[in-house]
Amino acid sequence: MAATREELMAFFDELGIETSTVEHKAVFTVAESDEVLDHLPGGHTKNLFLKDKKGNLFLIVAEQSARIDLKAVGPLIGASGRVSFGKPELLMEVLGVEPGSVTPFSLINDRGNQRVSVIFDAHMMGHELLNYHPLKNTATTSIKAEDLMKFARACGHEPRILKVSEQSQDIE
Repeated sequence: MAATREELMAFFDELGIETSTVEHKAVFTVAESDEVLDHLPGGHTKNLFLKDKKGNLFLIVAEQSARIDLKAVGPLIGASGRVSFGKPELLMEVLGVEPGSVTPFSLINDRGNQRVSVIFDAHMMGHELLNYHPLKNTATTSIKAEDLMKFARACGHEPRILKVSEQSQDIE
């Protein structure tokens, strides 16, 4: 059973991680989130749930303005051949979230199996504060970059910080 937002927040508390959350209308795209979240400080992000031809799974987390070449990123992240987007059913099975709500916080649902390899884009990690959905796309939670690493490790994942994107704007 997938973790609830309340369970996620309780896990943050257990880890001593401070976060702040803003409620908003559901957002499904980067453009929609721009309209709703433009006033929030920190790096705004996007998340790609990918699989390779052997069924290996990857979660790439990058700044929302990042351009990620799916043809080129496979070898960089250690994929077997090209990567493609994972199906919604697989996303729900592994990370317990629906499309539009993909977030590194969903690693809480992959603690037991650790099926996903996590890649945080190096440019994104240059922000002190980062923003992600707390398992649903009707809110955004801010977390310090160092606490994001702490959270991922507490979920049994050792994220790799790699330059997987081209940026269209500089870090704020």
